[in-house]
Amino acid sequence: MRKLYFVPILHMSADMGSLGSALDETGKAEFGQEAWQKHEKAVSSFWDSIARFFDALDVKGFKIYQDGMLANGVEGLRIIGEGISQGSKNYEIIGKLLERGAVLVKTEDPALLKQEYAYIAKIARSKLEKEKEAWAIRYKLAQSRLLTQRDNFIIRRIRETLDKGETGVIFIGAYHDILSRLPGDIQVTQVRDVAKIRQYHKTLATQMDNSW
Repeated sequence: MRKLYFVPILHMSADMGSLGSALDETGKAEFGQEAWQKHEKAVSSFWDSIARFFDALDVKGFKIYQDGMLANGVEGLRIIGEGISQGSKNYEIIGKLLERGAVLVKTEDPALLKQEYAYIAKIARSKLEKEKEAWAIRYKLAQSRLLTQRDNFIIRRIRETLDKGETGVIFIGAYHDILSRLPGDIQVTQVRDVAKIRQYHKTLATQMDNSW
């Protein structure tokens, strides 16, 4: 059997690179500063619990798959280091796993990521509300197709790179649909229940809708 630890992601602003500041300001504007700070505290606590989970395991040789990771080797390590310097707890955990002998694996298709990033950047950087709403609609129309294409690529990467007897860890957004489509010989352990993470996202979305 092959084993895979599944970690559904709660994103921090620091995970979004150069868009982090813009998204942080959007969050404060739409939720209010106090509510946004409460959300960020909850996300930070979530990642602290994930770190404790992996601290208790011998991770030498684990294959690490990361949502948005478009490279491995030197370039992959550069991306991880940059994320850590920006305050990403997700990347900080991966950095520690790599220090303990885990191996980073290219997880995503750069072309697909570029398409999705372009939509998110347009939304985050729009100054006018109508412009932001227009780009949000365009992104929503393309999102399902992009997500399916990304999932297909991610599943193929896991299938091709996680060898018999090996253990992997995937850090991935909760709305990616890969669990039911993984090969049957991969034993999956959900480090956190993906259904609960999705419910948290839905609660946030409801609060945002009500704020409008």
